[in-house]
Amino acid sequence: MTDLKNMIVFISGASSGIGKACAEAFAKQGANLILCARNINKLNLVAETLQNEYETDITTYQLDVRKRKEVKELIAKLPPKWKNIDILVNNAGLAAGLEKVQDGDIDDWEQMIDTNIKGLLYLTRQIVPTMIERKVAGHIINIGSIAGNYAYPNGGVYCGTKAAVRLISDGLRMDLVDTPIRVTNIQPGLVETNFSVVRFHGDEAKAKDVYKG
Repeated sequence: MTDLKNMIVFISGASSGIGKACAEAFAKQGANLILCARNINKLNLVAETLQNEYETDITTYQLDVRKRKEVKELIAKLPPKWKNIDILVNNAGLAAGLEKVQDGDIDDWEQMIDTNIKGLLYLTRQIVPTMIERKVAGHIINIGSIAGNYAYPNGGVYCGTKAAVRLISDGLRMDLVDTPIRVTNIQPGLVETNFSVVRFHGDEAKAKDVYKG
């Protein structure tokens, strides 16, 4: 395994689920973490727990990746010790609603498209150029989904956003072929997180049914 000690890792959507698990995995390897999420209180609890357990440096920022101006300002204002990001984990993402396309809620669509696709692009656009300038062996890790390969009923728009993540990752890898920067698209299957609670707008009973058995 590559020595990750003192590398700087930026993780979006790090307050819970896969993002939180990534933060713990990198902290365990001695990496220094920039953690971002919309819920700063939950995020700070994650950071405090990891700092106490692994004694690594962690800084947190409240960030909604859908807001291009906020993303740009955050990366620009990072203190000097945090500017040289080695690994970007584009994890922030969600599913909203579970309806046929013809019955879908357009607000849900826009939330998924703005988070899963545009938010990933905003962060990539701000961070990758500095990796290129520094000529480092950086790594972009995009958290996609097997839904990006195979659609399922009532999930067409979500699946479409994850297909976009897959193809953007493939294209970015080609665009960076003459650099030492790597691009990885992780495609998890079913993982029990707060994902379904978000999808069903807080209906925990409905969310639990997804993971039965």
